[in-house]
Order: sequence, then structure tokens, then C-alpha cells
Amino acid sequence: MAGPGTRVFISHLSALAVFDPNGDQVGRVRDVVVSLRLGGRPPRVLGLVVEVVGRRRIFLPMTRVTSLESGQVLTTGVINLRRFEQRPSETLVLAELLDRTVTWSKTGEAVTVLDVGMVQTRLREWEISKVFVQVGRAGRLRKGKGERLTLDWQDVTGFALPEQDQGAANLLATFEQLRPADLAGVMHHLSAKRRAEVAAALDDERLADVLEELPEDDQVEIIGKLKDERAADVLEAMDPDDAADLLSELPGDEAERLLQLMEPDEAAPVRRLLSYEEDTAGGLMTTEPIVLEPDATVAEALARVRVRDHKPALAAQVFVCRPPSETPTGRYLGTVHFQRLLREPPYVLVGSLVDDDLDPLPPDTPLPLITSYLATYNLVAAPVVDEADHLLGAVTVDDVLDHLLPEDWRDAALHAHDDAHHDTRHDDSEGVTGGR
Repeated sequence: MAGPGTRVFISHLSALAVFDPNGDQVGRVRDVVVSLRLGGRPPRVLGLVVEVVGRRRIFLPMTRVTSLESGQVLTTGVINLRRFEQRPSETLVLAELLDRTVTWSKTGEAVTVLDVGMVQTRLREWEISKVFVQVGRAGRLRKGKGERLTLDWQDVTGFALPEQDQGAANLLATFEQLRPADLAGVMHHLSAKRRAEVAAALDDERLADVLEELPEDDQVEIIGKLKDERAADVLEAMDPDDAADLLSELPGDEAERLLQLMEPDEAAPVRRLLSYEEDTAGGLMTTEPIVLEPDATVAEALARVRVRDHKPALAAQVFVCRPPSETPTGRYLGTVHFQRLLREPPYVLVGSLVDDDLDPLPPDTPLPLITSYLATYNLVAAPVVDEADHLLGAVTVDDVLDHLLPEDWRDAALHAHDDAHHDTRHDDSEGVTGGR
């Protein structure tokens, strides 16, 4: 059990599982809420931001926390599931304090905040007591040079001052194990300033993966704050269909400028996708399905399916075509599903296994017919073929779901409302620490 004098560094709390008194997992810690105080007094820790089912973020007062040990957070009492809303007087430690440049009062030197530690007082309240810093600005992902020190909170100044170029290396180090969808949730809840700083610190591949999971408004905001050359690099790293969706949200001249900056072979499939109506097979498809020539073996097909970068829906089958194997391909011959590959000897040629019973989809097939096609034949992906029988791409079930759900479904998932709980979940006076 946590007791007076117990010290916990905040970065160690990130993503810890939170359990209720019955031992059931409630969610995971995403941040810590503190209230900065005047006169150099240590900030008071108000509570934890916990992400529960549906990516809803709730506030868990520290008075509800009974233990912060053994790699988990234990709580007591009923948890209020109202969505967390940050108030002007509150500060998020991971989102806003890490990577700040502050001043070491003793020497006047600029130091970069790598972590902060909180301690439980004799009154059983929690407050920030220590600041783990690096002299000078830290390098990317904590690989900078310079002396690292643990200072008392009173020994540093500058936390209350706005900072224009805060950086995000240590915030990212805290969340580096998150899946892209979860990191997208973190970024969505940051301020626009911090969101831009985090985007600038991510490498192109990681940022591309995260952008694909963000609501359209966030995508447009982030890509608009990147330099054009960097934005083009990130678009190249995205799946062509996702890049096309993003570019379709930009003004025409801006989208064309970015397309011009992309490598021609990367821009070409995106341009093709943009030429189709949005809610058609051509507009929904990915141009990078798994394509094999008929003389490829089952062993080769399984090796291609095993590539980690392939999404599950695309790895569920291979499409067999005459050369060339890049879309648009040579003549489309048929499909071989993953289960069939598993049943055959590795030396068998895929050309002898093709399923050509189903007609492929023309690129102008509307969304309702695509949905019916996938549902009728229990498919997770369908080939899209032009009039000359060239494979143009494949429509996957996740692409269809993206367009069947409401336009703001990603934003709704990140801001999931809890009206059903509003009247049935209440905190008592102890549970509303920090005004909640």
C-alpha cells in the first residue's frame, strides 16, 4: 500500500492497468492531473486520467487510489465514468510538463524536464516533489548528452511560463509502446500546440500510422503544420487509400502541391484513387494487395502473407495475375484464400489453386453493392478490376466500415459520451477531489 513518504515517478504510471475493488480492470493510466501553486509550493496531484472501454477518458481522484505498487493501480469505491474535461487551473504532467525547458535556480542554467516525481505527504495527499532533468535540451527519445540530475521542485522555475518549442522526446518515450490507434488517442487529447510538437518528433512511418487512426480534422491540422517536404514524405509512408482520403480533405491547390513533391511512383497510385468517386470500389480500394504470378508456389505465397506490414484483411488472400505484378497488373486470374494455402503442399503452384467463380468488382461499383458483395460471400477483401481485366486494387472490409460508420466515428470513439452512466454513476464528496 502507498503510504506517507512513498515517491512515484510519473512516467512509471503511464499505461498501468487500473483495477476496481473487485479486481476487475477498469482501464489504463494515460496522464496525471496536477494543480500548480503559487510561491514555489509543490503542485498538488488531483488525480489520474484513465482511459476506459471505448477510449473514453475519465478522471480518477487520488483519494480513490489505494495502491500504486506492483505495476498496477488499485482503487476504492464507485468510479465516475463521466468524460474527463481539463480545466484552466489544471495541468497534465505527461502532456504538458515533460520536455519543458525550465531554469535551475542554483546556477541559472536551462534544463530539460525528463520526468517528475510525486510523493505522498503525512496528510495522505500527493504532491510533486522532484524533477528529473537534463542540463541543456535533451536529444530525441532521451538520447541527448549532458548531466542528469534529480532536483527538488523548489529548485526549478519556469513551469508556469508558456513555451513555443517544447519538443516531445520524453513524452514519446513514455508512450513508445502504444499501438498507433492508442497513440492517436493520446494525440487527439493534446492541445493543438502539443499535437504539432509530437507530430514533429515522430518519425515519418510512425506519424503515418498514427495519422491513419486520427479524425479527419486532426489529420488536416497536423499535415498543415508540417513543412511541405516533410508532409510529402509522410503521405508517401501512408497507405495510398488513406493518403488519398487525407488529400481529398485539403484545398485542391494544396493537395496538388504535395502530390508534386511526392516521388512519382508513390504519387501515381494516390492520383488514381483520387480520380474515382469517394464511395465507389475505385475510391475505397487499396492499390497494394498481395499479387503473385501463377507460377509462384504456395511457399512463396505464405511468405508474402507473413510480412508484418500487411493488414489482416489484405493477408487473408493473394490475387493471382499475369505480369506485371504491380497494380494495374496484367490479366487478373483469380484469388487464393489463406486457408487454401495452408492445406496445400508448399511446392504447388498458386495458378492451379485460383478461385475464379466470383466476378471481381468494377471500379465504379457503389458502396451498397460492395457491402452486399462482401456480406453475401463472407469475404474480407474483394478484387477491383477494370474493363481490360487488369487488377487495380482490393476493397477491404475495414475500408468499407470506415465509410459505413458516421463521418465523425473516430472523433466519437475518442470522445465517447457516457449519457447512459450520467445518472447512475456518482462520486461522493471524497470522489470529487479537484472539483469533479
